Amino acid sequence: MRQLITVLAASALLAGCATSSTPNYDTRFGEAVRQARQLQTLNPTPSTASMSGMDGVAAAQAAERYVDSFKKPEPVVNVINIGGQIGGGR
Repeated sequence: MRQLITVLAASALLAGCATSSTPNYDTRFGEAVRQARQLQTLNPTPSTASMSGMDGVAAAQAAERYVDSFKKPEPVVNVINIGGQIGGGR
């Protein structure tokens, strides 16, 4: 009997935590992230209309150059300008 009362009391206490004090906020939770992601999506339904004027060989070479551009990055150019001025001057 004592266990039943303890379980009922614990259930009543936990039921108070189940209700939200900010229901309006909770219904819109994550809306800003979804909206920002939607605004950053350039073209959610891209088409292949831009490829219609290219022949197969040119399109294949362009696609190959695009893929290769990620394999070998451009070399880094170090610019050392110690004690010099940019843009001329005295």
